[in-house]
Amino acid sequence: MGIGGISIWQLLIILAIVIMLFGTKRLRTLGSDLGSAVKGFRKSMSDDGDTVANRDTAEQAEQADSAADEAKDK
Repeated sequence: MGIGGISIWQLLIILAIVIMLFGTKRLRTLGSDLGSAVKGFRKSMSDDGDTVANRDTAEQAEQADSAADEAKDK
């Protein structure tokens, strides 16, 4: 018994059919494109997280400056 009731032999037959239909070159290109897309997605997510963190830090600095100015005025 394999994944979800599919045996290893059935998976190998499906893999052989896919290779015969698409060819190894197209599958290799598809894998490369998929890898690039995932890498770009991860990079954009980490950049977005950095941007949010930087914006939060900037907002906190502005709040601290305005609080210091108010305290100085009193």
